[in-house]
Amino acid sequence: MNTPIHQPAPSRLATFDRAFRLEEFEIQSKLARLIASSQGISRADLARDTGFARSTVSQLIQPLIECNLVKEQTQSASARGRPGTMLLLNSRAGLILVADMGATHGRLVISDLAQRRLAERVFGIDVALGPEIVLDSIVDQFQQLLREHRLLDQSIRSVVVGLPSPVDFSRGVCVRPPIMPGWDGFQVSEYLQSRLKSPVLVDNDVNLMALGEARTRPAHQSPLLFAKVSTGIGCGIITSNGMLHRGADGSAGDIGHIRVPGRDDVICRCGNIGCVEAVASTTAVLANLQALPEAGAQNVDDLVRLVRSGDRQAVRLIRAAAAEIGEVIAMVVHMYNPAAVVLGGRMARISDDLLAGVRAVVYRRALPLATRSLLIENTALNQYAGAIGGAVLGIERALSSKGIASILHSVPSSN
Repeated sequence: MNTPIHQPAPSRLATFDRAFRLEEFEIQSKLARLIASSQGISRADLARDTGFARSTVSQLIQPLIECNLVKEQTQSASARGRPGTMLLLNSRAGLILVADMGATHGRLVISDLAQRRLAERVFGIDVALGPEIVLDSIVDQFQQLLREHRLLDQSIRSVVVGLPSPVDFSRGVCVRPPIMPGWDGFQVSEYLQSRLKSPVLVDNDVNLMALGEARTRPAHQSPLLFAKVSTGIGCGIITSNGMLHRGADGSAGDIGHIRVPGRDDVICRCGNIGCVEAVASTTAVLANLQALPEAGAQNVDDLVRLVRSGDRQAVRLIRAAAAEIGEVIAMVVHMYNPAAVVLGGRMARISDDLLAGVRAVVYRRALPLATRSLLIENTALNQYAGAIGGAVLGIERALSSKGIASILHSVPSSN
């Protein structure tokens, strides 16, 4: 007698998409992104790239032209003697507001849909003052910038805020931020949306830096890791297709709280012991330097001065921090196998000792298969990485299905 074979439930198979039915305006969204990613594209090129008939492309594009999101531009006559018509995104179809916030300062940028910076301001503020004070300051300064640069007549399509905190992206809230008392669970997106009357996206500051860095590099340099070493230590993760990997709850890349072996004597502000952030961040290096009476260091500016003047104690501490950070990054390289690791933040700008130290440890500790083509270098965007990433995120929101629907249903912007 044959024994019945137990049949498990069928496993999920990979599919091309979650659903066969397209969302309303999804095709227009994809076309708008193709146009936005070019310096001008013809209907024939769009038909070739999408597989649609040229007449179908024209029919889908027409509403975007009528609402002034897309504009037509006649090119000079071709070799065949006929002038061509190119489609471009209308840069005046709306504004993207980006607030790239650190622990002690913020950078506000207003850009158009062509990613051109129209206004910018850097200001000092302590995020420990609480959400209402900080967010009200952001709103007030954005409104000042809009007035000063005569941008009040243009629609705000999206607002993006980067915060030095773990963020639940889907809800727009901070989750137990170690250096931001009063922010845990605060509805940042709702608060700002009620003030600015526009869609608001809230993300971790390092995620925006990673996105900005990845989107300004060749596509083959992703997957990409962006490690920020400043007041704290964090990491943004970009997938092979150029998208942010936030994880299930938004905590992906929080490498600052990986434990460093043998440092149980150091208590981190998160409450755990031996976190690499508590051992090797700019704050930790400064604290170690202040413990040396002969150093005479009172703040980060003193640390910068000492390192750049070649002070032996300051350089030694930076190199020791780089070695600890390199061990953590080597671990992440093994797990994620990125094409590029990019370093940013205050410590990366202080000296090349951080880059050299991280490189040395990663190439020594990680296996050859993970490092044979690995690029490790400092950010090319410096302090603008977060603002550029925020603009990219904001424009993609503006050109999403929901964004296109909002534009089509709104009063047309003037040319």
